Amino acid sequence: MSSGPRPPRRPADLLTAAMSRSMRLGPKRNKITVERALRVPMRDGTFLLADHYAPVTREPRPTVLMRCPYGRGWQYAIMARPLAERGYHVLLQSSRGTFGSGGTFRPGSDEASDGQDTVGWLRKQDWFSRRLATVGPSYLAFSAWALALDPPPELTAMAVFISPHDLAAAGFGHGPFELYNLLFWTDVMANEEHFGGIRMTWRTITADRRLASGANRLPLAATAAAVDGAGAPTWYGEWMTHPDPSDLYWDGYRASDALRQVTVPTLLVTGFQDFFIEQTMQQYRTLRDRGLTVGLTVGPWAHLSLDMGLAIRETLAWLDEFADGEQGGRGARAQPVRVWTSGIGRWRELPDWPPADAQDEALHLQGGGELALDQPVTSTAMVATTFRYDPADPTPSVGGRLMSVRHAGSRDNAVLEARPDVLTFTTAPLAAAVEVAGVPSVDLYVRSDNDCFDIFARLCDVDRHGRSRNVTDQIVRLLPGEVPPGDIHRVRLPLTDVSHVFKLGHRIRLQLSGGAHPRFARNLGIAENPAITTAMSGVTHHVQHSPQHPSALVLPVIGGNTLRAALRTPAVSSVVPTAAEEPSRLTT
Repeated sequence: MSSGPRPPRRPADLLTAAMSRSMRLGPKRNKITVERALRVPMRDGTFLLADHYAPVTREPRPTVLMRCPYGRGWQYAIMARPLAERGYHVLLQSSRGTFGSGGTFRPGSDEASDGQDTVGWLRKQDWFSRRLATVGPSYLAFSAWALALDPPPELTAMAVFISPHDLAAAGFGHGPFELYNLLFWTDVMANEEHFGGIRMTWRTITADRRLASGANRLPLAATAAAVDGAGAPTWYGEWMTHPDPSDLYWDGYRASDALRQVTVPTLLVTGFQDFFIEQTMQQYRTLRDRGLTVGLTVGPWAHLSLDMGLAIRETLAWLDEFADGEQGGRGARAQPVRVWTSGIGRWRELPDWPPADAQDEALHLQGGGELALDQPVTSTAMVATTFRYDPADPTPSVGGRLMSVRHAGSRDNAVLEARPDVLTFTTAPLAAAVEVAGVPSVDLYVRSDNDCFDIFARLCDVDRHGRSRNVTDQIVRLLPGEVPPGDIHRVRLPLTDVSHVFKLGHRIRLQLSGGAHPRFARNLGIAENPAITTAMSGVTHHVQHSPQHPSALVLPVIGGNTLRAALRTPAVSSVVPTAAEEPSRLTT
């Protein structure tokens, strides 16, 4: 029960204040009070708890709504408090069935209606100015999109980070079940109220090791046993029995129509190694194509390494510009798009994404593991390279778009690439730096002796010391009946967005395998339901590289140096590149 508004003086409030100061947010405009555990009624009689952060000022700004299933502690107060200290009312609300809120939590299913009921309650508060913004990362962002399925007339701006709008696509978007990420999240949701803040933080840091044995279990449904404590919620098991994202079961997990309904200026912040990078890019393209004001910031982060200080600074600038409902200015930034270019470690501001001058250039797979400009010639002795995938010894995952504190993002792939079930195709050392910006893709011709398999493709940057680090990747699943066994078939695989410079003397590498476990559930190679079977069958792939079947890696190249120029001239690998040798677009 709420005890009325009071100054924030709890020990956790002091921690929040200290962390806020470290974020370089600029001067505070006012003091604040916090009214905790407000009971907000829903249409079905359920009450959801919320904390109200109120500015002590005669000129309050709009209200920011943050709806969250992870509690109302310091982890989310570090967003609420800075906003309130700069004039905004903030309502931080616990989702249904979490942290004292009534009802039962089911991912996605109640966020639209509960959000609308919360706005209805706000309308009755004398401090509500009839101007509303939504802010938050991850599931908080999904809650914001769910509210935007039917945007309240008071909604004036949105700022969402590492943002999903379709939880079905997050689970089975490319065929294989996103095993590690969803097992990790399920473990968090099952145990977050049973462990204190420090213990929960430690569980998050050590999740990779703790969940490993459970993720290896078969059948797939048995992975639920990895969730200790309270055990896996029922919906985790339900996911296993609905592997088709078009199944009506998943309708309650989607807020995709909000991308066509929302009309307010929207800021999107994500990372190139984030689990939801594809969805955030879809949000950007849809809102941009509709002519809305949209800002996009893409950093080097994975899901759990988002720079929250930067996200809050950009959010404050965005809300200061747009939350009052006046949209006549240029916006809160010089250019709509800011991206971090890996390889050289620089921010770049752009008018759009991907850059308009990006040109697709192909590198063709060759015998002997080479990656070259020209298509293979008829005289090539080797027209295919073979590898075998064994689900009993699945190819492991290394780095990438994981919900992991310790192992996500760009990592050294040396041990992985030494396995016999991993192919690599690599260019000669580059004679000039090459910059890519946009979505690389892989165009493969493959003959397989099993019609049920996955292909995992990864783009890597190999430095002068031979270290191979992943830049982007993707997986695709072929189902029984799609491709006759023994036939050569074409697999087109778009990777995820990149902004990266391959430096002078570095090499470009394409990595191919039959999976990445436990990031993705292994393909058992049979037509039976993987949720309930332990039967397995391997597959042998013959990756084609002939004139008739020219498999290729396609890169969106920008700047002054083309692939042809960088690979036609022998590289001088001992020379350290100067500014003049870098691509012409590197100067911001």
